[in-house]
Amino acid sequence: MSSSYIDNGCWCCPYFRNRCSNFTVKGDSDVDPVLLVSGIGGSILHSKRKKLGFETRVWVRVLLADLEFKKKLWSLYNPSTGYTEPLDNQTEIVVPQDDYGLYAIDILDPSLWVKLIRFEEVYHFHDMINMLLGCGYKKGTTLFGYGYDFRQSNRIETGMDGLKEKLETAYKASGGRKVNIISHSMGGLLVTCFMSLQQDVFSKYVNKWICIACPFQGAPGCINDSLLTGLQFVEGCESYFFVSRWTMHQLLVECPSIYEMLPNPDFNWKQQPQIKVWCKKADKEENSSVKLEIYGPSESITLFEEALKHNELNYDGKTFALPFNFSILKWAAGTRQILNSARLPDGVRFYNIYGTSFDTPFDVCYGSETTPIENLSEICHSMPQYSYVDGDETVPAESAKADGFQATERVGVTARHRQLLRHKTVFKLIQTWLGVGQKVGKHSKTSRVVDDFAIGHA
Repeated sequence: MSSSYIDNGCWCCPYFRNRCSNFTVKGDSDVDPVLLVSGIGGSILHSKRKKLGFETRVWVRVLLADLEFKKKLWSLYNPSTGYTEPLDNQTEIVVPQDDYGLYAIDILDPSLWVKLIRFEEVYHFHDMINMLLGCGYKKGTTLFGYGYDFRQSNRIETGMDGLKEKLETAYKASGGRKVNIISHSMGGLLVTCFMSLQQDVFSKYVNKWICIACPFQGAPGCINDSLLTGLQFVEGCESYFFVSRWTMHQLLVECPSIYEMLPNPDFNWKQQPQIKVWCKKADKEENSSVKLEIYGPSESITLFEEALKHNELNYDGKTFALPFNFSILKWAAGTRQILNSARLPDGVRFYNIYGTSFDTPFDVCYGSETTPIENLSEICHSMPQYSYVDGDETVPAESAKADGFQATERVGVTARHRQLLRHKTVFKLIQTWLGVGQKVGKHSKTSRVVDDFAIGHA
Protein backbone atom coordinates (compact mmCIF):
# COMPACT_ATOMS: atom_id res chain seq x y z
CA MET A 1 0.00 0.00 0.00
CA SER A 2 1.14 3.54 -0.64
CA SER A 3 -0.24 6.97 -0.03
CA SER A 4 0.41 10.21 -1.86
CA TYR A 5 -0.87 13.74 -2.07
CA ILE A 6 -1.51 15.60 -5.30
CA ASP A 7 -2.24 19.29 -5.67
CA ASN A 8 -3.49 19.98 -9.16
CA GLY A 9 -5.98 22.54 -10.41
CA CYS A 10 -9.60 21.72 -11.15
CA TRP A 11 -10.59 21.36 -14.76
CA CYS A 12 -13.98 20.69 -16.27
CA CYS A 13 -14.06 19.41 -19.80
CA PRO A 14 -17.39 18.36 -21.32
CA TYR A 15 -15.91 17.00 -24.51
CA PHE A 16 -13.94 13.79 -24.01
CA ARG A 17 -15.78 11.72 -26.61
CA ASN A 18 -13.23 11.88 -29.43
CA ARG A 19 -10.01 11.58 -27.52
CA CYS A 20 -8.40 10.69 -24.21
CA SER A 21 -5.44 13.03 -23.84
CA ASN A 22 -2.04 11.27 -23.74
CA PHE A 23 -3.71 7.88 -23.47
CA THR A 24 -4.21 5.13 -26.00
CA VAL A 25 -7.90 4.64 -26.80
CA LYS A 26 -8.74 0.94 -26.75
CA GLY A 27 -11.73 -0.81 -28.19
CA ASP A 28 -14.43 -1.71 -25.70
CA SER A 29 -13.49 -5.41 -25.92
CA ASP A 30 -10.04 -4.58 -24.48
CA VAL A 31 -11.21 -3.00 -21.22
CA ASP A 32 -12.85 -4.39 -18.12
CA PRO A 33 -16.34 -3.00 -17.52
CA VAL A 34 -16.80 -0.02 -15.22
CA LEU A 35 -19.76 0.54 -12.90
CA LEU A 36 -20.27 4.07 -11.54
CA VAL A 37 -22.01 4.24 -8.14
CA SER A 38 -23.40 7.57 -6.92
CA GLY A 39 -23.65 8.98 -3.40
CA ILE A 40 -26.33 10.75 -1.39
CA GLY A 41 -28.34 13.11 -3.56
CA GLY A 42 -26.47 11.80 -6.60
CA SER A 43 -29.31 9.99 -8.38
CA ILE A 44 -32.36 11.28 -10.19
CA LEU A 45 -35.53 10.23 -8.34
CA HIS A 46 -38.97 9.97 -9.93
CA SER A 47 -42.35 9.90 -8.22
CA LYS A 48 -44.43 7.19 -9.91
CA ARG A 49 -48.21 6.89 -9.65
CA LYS A 50 -48.92 3.30 -8.61
CA LYS A 51 -52.07 2.92 -10.73
CA LEU A 52 -51.31 4.97 -13.83
CA GLY A 53 -47.55 4.53 -13.92
CA PHE A 54 -47.02 8.23 -14.67
CA GLU A 55 -43.62 9.49 -13.49
CA THR A 56 -42.49 12.97 -12.39
CA ARG A 57 -38.91 13.92 -11.62
CA VAL A 58 -38.76 15.13 -8.02
CA TRP A 59 -34.99 15.04 -7.48
CA VAL A 60 -33.15 16.89 -8.83
CA ARG A 61 -35.23 19.68 -10.30
CA VAL A 62 -34.51 23.39 -10.26
CA LEU A 63 -37.91 24.82 -11.24
CA LEU A 64 -40.64 24.28 -8.57
CA ALA A 65 -38.08 22.32 -6.58
CA ASP A 66 -39.36 23.01 -3.07
CA LEU A 67 -43.04 22.51 -3.92
CA GLU A 68 -42.58 19.20 -5.72
CA PHE A 69 -40.19 17.96 -3.04
CA LYS A 70 -42.75 18.56 -0.29
CA LYS A 71 -45.62 17.02 -2.25
CA LYS A 72 -43.91 13.89 -3.47
CA LEU A 73 -40.70 13.19 -1.57
CA TRP A 74 -41.51 13.91 2.07
CA SER A 75 -41.62 10.53 3.76
CA LEU A 76 -41.92 8.56 6.98
CA TYR A 77 -39.80 5.65 8.13
CA ASN A 78 -41.65 2.35 8.50
CA PRO A 79 -39.91 0.35 11.27
CA SER A 80 -41.73 -2.85 10.29
CA THR A 81 -40.17 -2.85 6.81
CA GLY A 82 -37.02 -0.78 7.32
CA TYR A 83 -37.99 1.45 4.38
CA THR A 84 -38.70 5.17 4.23
CA GLU A 85 -42.04 5.55 2.42
CA PRO A 86 -43.67 8.62 0.78
CA LEU A 87 -46.49 10.34 2.67
CA ASP A 88 -48.45 10.17 -0.58
CA ASN A 89 -49.43 6.49 -0.49
CA GLN A 90 -50.59 6.62 -4.10
CA THR A 91 -47.02 7.01 -5.29
CA GLU A 92 -43.65 5.28 -5.04
CA ILE A 93 -40.15 6.62 -5.55
CA VAL A 94 -38.20 5.03 -8.40
CA VAL A 95 -34.85 5.57 -10.09
CA PRO A 96 -34.93 5.76 -13.91
CA GLN A 97 -32.88 2.99 -15.54
CA ASP A 98 -32.39 4.62 -18.95
CA ASP A 99 -29.02 4.51 -20.71
CA TYR A 100 -27.83 1.45 -18.76
CA GLY A 101 -28.25 3.28 -15.45
CA LEU A 102 -26.11 6.24 -16.54
CA TYR A 103 -28.97 8.68 -17.14
CA ALA A 104 -29.86 8.82 -13.43
CA ILE A 105 -26.34 9.85 -12.35
CA ASP A 106 -25.28 12.00 -15.31
CA ILE A 107 -26.95 15.45 -15.31
CA LEU A 108 -29.28 15.40 -12.32
CA ASP A 109 -31.64 17.98 -13.82
CA PRO A 110 -31.52 17.19 -17.56
CA SER A 111 -33.98 19.92 -18.55
CA LEU A 112 -32.99 21.94 -21.61
CA TRP A 113 -32.52 25.29 -19.89
CA VAL A 114 -30.19 23.75 -17.27
CA LYS A 115 -28.09 22.35 -20.09
CA LEU A 116 -28.08 25.69 -21.89
CA ILE A 117 -26.60 27.51 -18.89
CA ARG A 118 -24.58 24.45 -17.80
CA PHE A 119 -25.52 24.66 -14.13
CA GLU A 120 -22.42 22.91 -12.75
CA GLU A 121 -24.01 21.80 -9.48
CA VAL A 122 -26.21 19.24 -11.25
CA TYR A 123 -23.54 17.97 -13.68
CA HIS A 124 -22.78 14.96 -11.53
CA PHE A 125 -20.97 12.05 -13.25
CA HIS A 126 -21.33 13.79 -16.62
CA ASP A 127 -17.69 14.69 -17.25
CA MET A 128 -16.42 11.36 -15.91
CA ILE A 129 -18.81 9.47 -18.21
CA ASN A 130 -17.53 11.46 -21.19
CA MET A 131 -13.92 10.87 -20.14
CA LEU A 132 -14.49 7.11 -20.02
CA LEU A 133 -16.28 7.11 -23.36
CA GLY A 134 -13.28 8.95 -24.78
CA CYS A 135 -11.01 6.24 -23.42
CA GLY A 136 -12.82 3.51 -25.33
CA TYR A 137 -15.63 2.45 -22.99
CA LYS A 138 -19.03 1.73 -24.49
CA LYS A 139 -22.38 2.22 -22.79
CA GLY A 140 -24.15 -1.07 -22.15
CA THR A 141 -21.06 -3.16 -22.83
CA THR A 142 -18.27 -1.79 -20.66
CA LEU A 143 -19.86 1.25 -18.98
CA PHE A 144 -22.82 1.21 -16.59
CA GLY A 145 -24.28 3.35 -13.82
CA TYR A 146 -25.99 2.54 -10.54
CA GLY A 147 -28.29 5.15 -9.07
CA TYR A 148 -30.47 4.25 -6.11
CA ASP A 149 -32.98 5.67 -3.65
CA PHE A 150 -30.52 7.41 -1.35
CA ARG A 151 -33.19 7.98 1.34
CA GLN A 152 -32.91 4.34 2.26
CA SER A 153 -30.37 2.44 4.32
CA ASN A 154 -27.08 1.55 2.69
CA ARG A 155 -27.81 -2.10 3.47
CA ILE A 156 -31.48 -2.22 2.52
CA GLU A 157 -32.47 -5.27 0.47
CA THR A 158 -33.50 -3.42 -2.68
CA GLY A 159 -30.20 -1.54 -2.73
CA MET A 160 -28.17 -4.73 -2.32
CA ASP A 161 -30.23 -6.60 -4.92
CA GLY A 162 -29.94 -3.70 -7.37
CA LEU A 163 -26.17 -3.56 -7.05
CA LYS A 164 -25.87 -7.33 -7.49
CA GLU A 165 -28.00 -7.15 -10.63
CA LYS A 166 -25.85 -4.35 -12.08
CA LEU A 167 -22.64 -6.28 -11.42
CA GLU A 168 -24.09 -9.39 -13.05
CA THR A 169 -25.26 -7.36 -16.06
CA ALA A 170 -21.88 -5.71 -16.57
CA TYR A 171 -20.06 -9.02 -16.13
CA LYS A 172 -22.19 -10.79 -18.74
CA ALA A 173 -22.34 -7.89 -21.21
CA SER A 174 -18.54 -7.69 -21.33
CA GLY A 175 -18.13 -11.38 -21.98
CA GLY A 176 -17.38 -12.49 -18.44
CA ARG A 177 -14.86 -9.83 -17.48
CA LYS A 178 -14.72 -8.70 -13.86
CA VAL A 179 -16.07 -5.25 -13.05
CA ASN A 180 -14.21 -2.16 -11.85
CA ILE A 181 -16.36 -0.09 -9.48
CA ILE A 182 -15.97 3.68 -9.13
CA SER A 183 -18.01 5.01 -6.21
CA HIS A 184 -18.53 8.53 -4.92
CA SER A 185 -19.33 9.69 -1.38
CA MET A 186 -22.00 7.59 0.37
CA GLY A 187 -21.86 5.18 -2.55
CA GLY A 188 -18.70 3.88 -0.91
CA LEU A 189 -20.71 2.91 2.18
CA LEU A 190 -23.26 1.09 0.02
CA VAL A 191 -20.46 -0.82 -1.72
CA THR A 192 -18.87 -1.61 1.65
CA CYS A 193 -22.16 -3.01 2.95
CA PHE A 194 -22.54 -5.14 -0.17
CA MET A 195 -18.96 -6.40 0.12
CA SER A 196 -19.55 -7.31 3.78
CA LEU A 197 -22.94 -8.97 3.27
CA GLN A 198 -22.25 -10.69 -0.06
CA GLN A 199 -18.51 -11.25 -0.14
CA ASP A 200 -18.69 -14.30 -2.44
CA VAL A 201 -20.68 -12.32 -5.02
CA PHE A 202 -18.30 -9.37 -4.66
CA SER A 203 -15.27 -11.63 -5.20
CA LYS A 204 -16.88 -13.24 -8.23
CA TYR A 205 -17.70 -10.02 -10.08
CA VAL A 206 -15.33 -7.28 -8.86
CA ASN A 207 -11.75 -6.70 -9.97
CA LYS A 208 -10.95 -3.19 -8.69
CA TRP A 209 -12.77 -0.67 -6.56
CA ILE A 210 -11.90 3.02 -6.84
CA CYS A 211 -13.52 4.93 -3.98
CA ILE A 212 -13.86 8.71 -4.08
CA ALA A 213 -14.64 10.92 -1.04
CA CYS A 214 -16.32 8.25 1.09
CA PRO A 215 -17.26 9.15 4.69
CA PHE A 216 -16.03 5.82 6.05
CA GLN A 217 -16.18 7.00 9.67
CA GLY A 218 -18.93 9.57 9.15
CA ALA A 219 -19.14 13.26 8.28
CA PRO A 220 -19.52 14.80 11.76
CA GLY A 221 -20.17 18.48 11.11
CA CYS A 222 -22.42 18.10 8.08
CA ILE A 223 -24.48 15.15 9.34
CA ASN A 224 -24.91 16.35 12.93
CA ASP A 225 -26.19 19.66 11.62
CA SER A 226 -28.36 17.98 8.96
CA LEU A 227 -30.38 16.28 11.69
CA LEU A 228 -30.78 19.55 13.60
CA THR A 229 -31.18 22.31 11.01
CA GLY A 230 -31.18 20.64 7.60
CA LEU A 231 -28.93 20.64 4.57
CA GLN A 232 -28.38 23.09 1.72
CA PHE A 233 -27.15 21.22 -1.35
CA VAL A 234 -26.59 24.43 -3.33
CA GLU A 235 -25.15 27.64 -1.90
CA GLY A 236 -25.34 31.24 -3.08
CA CYS A 237 -28.00 32.78 -5.29
CA GLU A 238 -28.72 29.40 -6.93
CA SER A 239 -30.15 28.16 -3.62
CA TYR A 240 -33.28 30.28 -4.20
CA PHE A 241 -34.19 27.93 -7.05
CA PHE A 242 -33.48 24.79 -5.05
CA VAL A 243 -34.93 22.82 -2.16
CA SER A 244 -34.74 24.88 1.04
CA ARG A 245 -32.65 23.86 4.01
CA TRP A 246 -35.66 23.20 6.26
CA THR A 247 -37.64 21.34 3.59
CA MET A 248 -34.64 19.04 3.22
CA HIS A 249 -34.40 18.66 7.00
CA GLN A 250 -37.93 17.29 7.24
CA LEU A 251 -36.97 14.48 4.89
CA LEU A 252 -33.52 13.74 6.29
CA VAL A 253 -34.75 13.19 9.83
CA GLU A 254 -36.61 10.13 8.47
CA CYS A 255 -33.75 8.79 6.31
CA PRO A 256 -31.67 5.84 7.55
CA SER A 257 -28.82 6.81 5.22
CA ILE A 258 -28.27 10.03 7.20
CA TYR A 259 -28.14 8.26 10.55
CA GLU A 260 -25.64 5.80 9.06
CA MET A 261 -23.25 8.70 8.40
CA LEU A 262 -23.21 9.99 11.96
CA PRO A 263 -19.66 10.02 13.37
CA ASN A 264 -18.54 6.52 14.30
CA PRO A 265 -18.26 6.53 18.13
CA ASP A 266 -15.89 3.53 18.00
CA PHE A 267 -13.39 5.23 15.70
CA ASN A 268 -10.19 6.58 17.22
CA TRP A 269 -10.61 10.20 16.13
CA LYS A 270 -7.65 12.53 16.58
CA GLN A 271 -10.15 14.65 18.47
CA GLN A 272 -13.69 13.51 19.21
CA PRO A 273 -16.27 15.47 17.18
CA GLN A 274 -18.50 17.63 19.34
CA ILE A 275 -21.75 19.56 19.28
CA LYS A 276 -21.60 22.67 21.44
CA VAL A 277 -24.56 24.67 22.68
CA TRP A 278 -24.49 27.98 24.52
CA CYS A 279 -27.41 27.52 26.91
CA LYS A 280 -29.20 29.98 29.14
CA LYS A 281 -29.74 28.44 32.59
CA ALA A 282 -31.85 29.64 35.49
CA ASP A 283 -31.38 28.57 39.12
CA LYS A 284 -34.08 28.18 41.75
CA GLU A 285 -33.95 31.88 42.50
CA GLU A 286 -34.50 32.55 38.78
CA ASN A 287 -31.05 33.99 38.38
CA SER A 288 -29.86 33.26 34.86
CA SER A 289 -26.41 32.33 33.61
CA VAL A 290 -24.91 31.19 30.33
CA LYS A 291 -23.13 27.86 30.08
CA LEU A 292 -21.45 26.04 27.20
CA GLU A 293 -22.77 22.47 26.99
CA ILE A 294 -20.63 19.97 25.07
CA TYR A 295 -21.87 16.72 23.53
CA GLY A 296 -19.66 13.97 22.11
CA PRO A 297 -20.81 11.33 19.57
CA SER A 298 -22.64 9.27 22.20
CA GLU A 299 -23.98 12.17 24.28
CA SER A 300 -25.30 13.93 21.17
CA ILE A 301 -28.19 11.46 20.99
CA THR A 302 -29.69 13.13 24.07
CA LEU A 303 -29.36 16.50 22.36
CA PHE A 304 -31.04 15.24 19.16
CA GLU A 305 -33.91 13.85 21.24
CA GLU A 306 -34.48 17.11 23.12
CA ALA A 307 -34.04 19.42 20.14
CA LEU A 308 -36.41 17.44 17.89
CA LYS A 309 -39.07 16.31 20.35
CA HIS A 310 -41.53 18.97 19.14
CA ASN A 311 -40.59 18.76 15.47
CA GLU A 312 -43.55 18.14 13.18
CA LEU A 313 -44.51 18.26 9.54
CA ASN A 314 -47.70 19.56 7.96
CA TYR A 315 -48.78 17.62 4.88
CA ASP A 316 -52.10 17.67 3.04
CA GLY A 317 -53.92 19.15 6.04
CA LYS A 318 -52.46 16.64 8.50
CA THR A 319 -49.75 16.99 11.11
CA PHE A 320 -47.08 14.33 11.53
CA ALA A 321 -44.68 14.16 14.46
CA LEU A 322 -41.04 13.99 13.36
CA PRO A 323 -38.92 13.55 16.49
CA PHE A 324 -35.45 12.03 16.48
CA ASN A 325 -36.10 8.51 15.28
CA PHE A 326 -34.73 5.86 17.64
CA SER A 327 -35.93 3.03 15.40
CA ILE A 328 -33.70 4.39 12.63
CA LEU A 329 -30.85 4.89 15.10
CA LYS A 330 -31.07 1.22 16.10
CA TRP A 331 -31.05 0.16 12.45
CA ALA A 332 -28.07 2.46 11.76
CA ALA A 333 -26.15 0.89 14.66
CA GLY A 334 -26.58 -2.45 12.92
CA THR A 335 -25.27 -0.93 9.70
CA ARG A 336 -22.24 0.45 11.53
CA GLN A 337 -21.42 -3.07 12.75
CA ILE A 338 -21.58 -4.32 9.16
CA LEU A 339 -19.33 -1.48 7.99
CA ASN A 340 -16.83 -2.06 10.80
CA SER A 341 -16.59 -5.79 10.03
CA ALA A 342 -16.13 -5.42 6.25
CA ARG A 343 -13.03 -7.03 4.77
CA LEU A 344 -11.58 -6.64 1.29
CA PRO A 345 -11.62 -10.03 -0.47
CA ASP A 346 -8.38 -11.51 -1.74
CA GLY A 347 -7.73 -10.56 -5.34
CA VAL A 348 -9.70 -7.30 -5.27
CA ARG A 349 -7.60 -4.13 -5.55
CA PHE A 350 -8.80 -1.07 -3.65
CA TYR A 351 -7.92 2.58 -4.39
CA ASN A 352 -8.96 5.56 -2.26
CA ILE A 353 -9.19 9.18 -3.48
CA TYR A 354 -10.03 11.77 -0.83
CA GLY A 355 -10.40 15.53 -0.95
CA THR A 356 -8.05 17.73 1.00
CA SER A 357 -6.97 21.34 1.68
CA PHE A 358 -10.49 22.72 2.19
CA ASP A 359 -12.10 23.77 5.49
CA THR A 360 -14.50 20.97 6.39
CA PRO A 361 -17.10 21.17 9.19
CA PHE A 362 -16.24 19.02 12.19
CA ASP A 363 -17.53 20.51 15.45
CA VAL A 364 -20.75 22.49 15.31
CA CYS A 365 -21.93 25.16 17.74
CA TYR A 366 -25.35 26.74 18.31
CA GLY A 367 -26.06 30.01 20.07
CA SER A 368 -23.39 32.25 21.52
CA GLU A 369 -22.36 33.66 24.87
CA THR A 370 -24.31 36.83 24.12
CA THR A 371 -27.31 35.16 22.40
CA PRO A 372 -27.68 31.79 24.12
CA ILE A 373 -30.22 29.06 23.39
CA GLU A 374 -33.02 29.14 25.99
CA ASN A 375 -34.83 26.01 24.82
CA LEU A 376 -33.07 23.23 22.91
CA SER A 377 -35.85 23.14 20.31
CA GLU A 378 -34.63 26.60 19.23
CA ILE A 379 -31.54 24.93 17.75
CA CYS A 380 -33.60 23.65 14.80
CA HIS A 381 -34.26 27.21 13.69
CA SER A 382 -30.82 28.64 14.32
CA MET A 383 -27.74 28.80 12.14
CA PRO A 384 -24.70 26.71 13.00
CA GLN A 385 -21.16 27.89 13.61
CA TYR A 386 -18.51 25.37 12.63
CA SER A 387 -14.97 24.58 13.60
CA TYR A 388 -13.08 23.06 10.72
CA VAL A 389 -10.60 20.36 9.85
CA ASP A 390 -8.91 19.38 6.61
CA GLY A 391 -11.10 17.72 3.97
CA ASP A 392 -13.26 18.39 0.92
CA GLU A 393 -15.75 20.78 2.60
CA THR A 394 -18.09 17.84 3.35
CA VAL A 395 -16.07 14.79 4.44
CA PRO A 396 -13.03 15.19 6.73
CA ALA A 397 -9.88 13.70 5.21
CA GLU A 398 -9.42 11.79 8.46
CA SER A 399 -12.68 9.94 7.86
CA ALA A 400 -12.24 9.46 4.11
CA LYS A 401 -8.75 7.94 4.55
CA ALA A 402 -9.85 5.55 7.31
CA ASP A 403 -11.26 2.81 5.07
CA GLY A 404 -9.68 -0.01 7.08
CA PHE A 405 -8.71 -1.91 3.92
CA GLN A 406 -5.36 -2.91 2.44
CA ALA A 407 -5.35 -0.18 -0.17
CA THR A 408 -3.17 -0.35 -3.26
CA GLU A 409 -3.06 3.44 -3.26
CA ARG A 410 -4.51 6.34 -1.29
CA VAL A 411 -4.28 9.77 -2.85
CA GLY A 412 -5.29 13.18 -1.54
CA VAL A 413 -6.47 15.63 -4.20
CA THR A 414 -7.09 19.32 -3.65
CA ALA A 415 -10.76 19.54 -4.58
CA ARG A 416 -14.21 19.97 -3.09
CA HIS A 417 -16.57 17.04 -2.54
CA ARG A 418 -18.54 17.07 -5.79
CA GLN A 419 -15.70 18.72 -7.68
CA LEU A 420 -13.71 15.49 -7.36
CA LEU A 421 -16.02 13.96 -9.97
CA ARG A 422 -14.72 16.32 -12.65
CA HIS A 423 -11.17 16.95 -11.52
CA LYS A 424 -8.38 16.36 -14.06
CA THR A 425 -6.08 14.73 -11.49
CA VAL A 426 -8.82 12.30 -10.50
CA PHE A 427 -9.33 11.47 -14.17
CA LYS A 428 -5.61 10.78 -14.62
CA LEU A 429 -5.58 8.55 -11.55
CA ILE A 430 -8.59 6.61 -12.79
CA GLN A 431 -7.08 6.17 -16.26
CA THR A 432 -3.85 4.91 -14.73
CA TRP A 433 -5.49 2.51 -12.29
CA LEU A 434 -7.86 1.14 -14.92
CA GLY A 435 -4.93 0.63 -17.26
CA VAL A 436 -6.63 2.36 -20.17
CA GLY A 437 -3.61 4.47 -21.12
CA GLN A 438 -0.16 4.02 -22.51
CA LYS A 439 2.88 4.43 -20.32
CA VAL A 440 4.05 8.02 -20.40
CA GLY A 441 7.54 9.44 -20.29
CA LYS A 442 9.03 11.95 -17.89
CA HIS A 443 8.27 14.91 -20.09
CA SER A 444 4.65 14.13 -20.93
CA LYS A 445 1.80 16.19 -19.57
CA THR A 446 0.93 13.42 -17.08
CA SER A 447 4.48 12.97 -15.78
CA ARG A 448 3.67 14.79 -12.58
CA VAL A 449 1.12 12.15 -11.57
CA VAL A 450 3.59 9.40 -12.43
CA ASP A 451 6.35 11.13 -10.49
CA ASP A 452 4.04 11.55 -7.50
CA PHE A 453 3.24 7.83 -7.64
CA ALA A 454 6.94 7.09 -7.56
CA ILE A 455 7.31 9.30 -4.50
CA GLY A 456 4.29 7.63 -2.89
CA HIS A 457 5.69 4.14 -3.47
CA ALA A 458 9.12 5.02 -2.12
